Amino acid sequence: MKTRYIDLIHQVFDFPNDEFQLNNDELMFHGIDLMSLIREHGTPLKFHYLPKIASNITNAKKWFKERMAAIDYDANYHYCYCTKSSHFSFVLKEVLKNNAHIETSSPYDLDIVSALLESGELKDKQVICNGYKTAAYYSRMIDLIHDGHSIIPILDNFDEAQALKEQVKTPCEVGIRIAAEEEPKFAFYTSRLGIGYKDVKRLWKDEILANKNLKLKMLHFFINTGIKDTAYYWNELNKCIRLYCELKKEAPHLDSLNIGGGFPIKHNLNFDYDYGYMIEEILTQIKKECDEAGVDVPHIYTEFGTYTVGESGATIFEIISQKKQNDRERWNMIDGSFMTALPDTWAINQRFILFPVNRWYEQYERVLLGGLSCDSDDFYNSEQHSNAIFMPKYDKNEKQYIAFFNTGAYQENIGGYGGLQHCLIPTPKHLVIDKDDSGNINVQEFSGKQKASDMLRLLGY
Repeated sequence: MKTRYIDLIHQVFDFPNDEFQLNNDELMFHGIDLMSLIREHGTPLKFHYLPKIASNITNAKKWFKERMAAIDYDANYHYCYCTKSSHFSFVLKEVLKNNAHIETSSPYDLDIVSALLESGELKDKQVICNGYKTAAYYSRMIDLIHDGHSIIPILDNFDEAQALKEQVKTPCEVGIRIAAEEEPKFAFYTSRLGIGYKDVKRLWKDEILANKNLKLKMLHFFINTGIKDTAYYWNELNKCIRLYCELKKEAPHLDSLNIGGGFPIKHNLNFDYDYGYMIEEILTQIKKECDEAGVDVPHIYTEFGTYTVGESGATIFEIISQKKQNDRERWNMIDGSFMTALPDTWAINQRFILFPVNRWYEQYERVLLGGLSCDSDDFYNSEQHSNAIFMPKYDKNEKQYIAFFNTGAYQENIGGYGGLQHCLIPTPKHLVIDKDDSGNINVQEFSGKQKASDMLRLLGY
């Protein structure tokens, strides 16, 4: 009778694979010995594995290059990184090492841009300035434009266009964000971001055309639900392309289409998404509309955030006890909090790849996972393959560790990294892992576990 955890995994998944392997009964991730990390650094523990960032950027560039060549799409592709996914310096530096541009969403992003410009790491890169523009955002953005840096403001409303027209004193390329219609099941009909289709031309004519310093370079298009092979996505994309073709005939400087972010990442091992197919379909639709309208196809920009950094991250906990609440519920309690360390599990019911780190050859049992906070929502109770969690059977005499994978995007930003967190549960220790030219794994501690004194100081004690 096959009752071991490893038997369950072999029945459900194609395992091992390129990411996950076993060393005896202990899990390896991209060749990283997770138990070795735990023995040296303890838990809870977070890390980012930088080579995964590089490989995802490289793959996307390769896919776009190949598909453009396949359909004779005569334009360029520009990969941008959406900084709000993770602002860490090691992430931005890895992104820029791989010749990607960046996209910002707040004035504080531009402080990071200034630091990267001073260090020379952002040299010859473009900065796409998205989001609603406050006075502080204008000020930083315009200062960088006047200093001669390649800054492309994406206009979100008429007021932003007016402010740029009045304040920019040197030539500046701009974009316009289109307010796409939301998916029919969404609570709102139209996105709060961007300018409605019917107003885009008026914005160009009234605020950009007559100004000698402003040139319309780009239309920006983004669907909140991501790049998916659905009738909704293709309908919105085609509306955007038709608008591009109409405007291109009147605005010759317009030469780029930004399709935003939205590439999905693996949240389970049965993940099946054909990136190459989706890229070719998008390019084919654009080329078809442009050919019919008699205009040149646009250069393509993307702003992948989660796709860039998400699969580089992992979060590890120890199971510190088991509570048997009734005949069916066994609660394995972790030495951290889901609401603070992995807030998307609570906020949007996000699922991540979850595996035990050790004891794979033990019998398994069905469990629920509970966090340390006193909040009833601090739990994780379903897994992708069965609407349940199966873990090696709890034994109080044996240490049990579990790991959530592909947690590298948004979790630290949303969770309040290094600040106050729910029930004053501290931020875990954070590692940065890289490989040298010989393939040797290098581990560096980015920050230690948050101390009580750090939180007390924030609270005024």
